[in-house]
Amino acid sequence: MKSLILALSLMAVATPVFAQTEDAKAKAAREAEERLHTDWAWLGRYQQANAAVPAKGAQPRVVFIGDSITQGWFDMVPAFFAANNRFGRGIGGQTTPQMVLRFRQDVIDLKPAVVQIMAGTNDIAGNTGPMTPDQSKANIMTMAELARAHGIRVILASIPPAANFPWRPGLETAGKIAAMNAWLKTYAAQTNSTYADYWTALHDGKALRATLTYDGVHPNKDGYAVMGPVAEAAIRTALAKPAPKAIAR
Repeated sequence: MKSLILALSLMAVATPVFAQTEDAKAKAAREAEERLHTDWAWLGRYQQANAAVPAKGAQPRVVFIGDSITQGWFDMVPAFFAANNRFGRGIGGQTTPQMVLRFRQDVIDLKPAVVQIMAGTNDIAGNTGPMTPDQSKANIMTMAELARAHGIRVILASIPPAANFPWRPGLETAGKIAAMNAWLKTYAAQTNSTYADYWTALHDGKALRATLTYDGVHPNKDGYAVMGPVAEAAIRTALAKPAPKAIAR
């Protein structure tokens, strides 16, 4: 348990909150440890923002659910979201089981036309405990099935490349990421979802291109500038497909 708490604490300070002081990092670590026991999925993170979302938007609504890579996108490039009726619902350090728990309030209840699901980095890292690839796949399938049951088109985002995770020294990452991305692409094709291949756009043949990241895992502004066209193309492709027939109300 101590190692799990430490991992969550490290991720809390590794998320895209820039120029933190040591005091701020320590505070973030304490808060992460407390949430482990009081709000494991961090359901409170977006409750106020969700309540402020209008019932209808001027454009098709798109929700991005994910971890720190999605959170960093919103933090660093807010215009990508604000001007296009898009909603960032990323939380740094999160794993797929945590996203499943908040999927209804942070995605379904916002009634989007499209959801992008970007998840898996922290499953590989074992942020909330050891996980098998099949467990990660099951959680992603659960989110995709929930979306389709509510008439929401699905974009499955590849896990971005990473040669290593700074908070998990010695962990082999590249092969695990590649295997999960291969499955995501196949599952997207099988379910008429859209696959967004950020991995290829960011990869340099070995890892995440150095000019596009600040730590080898998280994109910087240049990285998000590369990801933007991939997202735009995926959204267009998803919206061009008929909405799944909603079976839940």
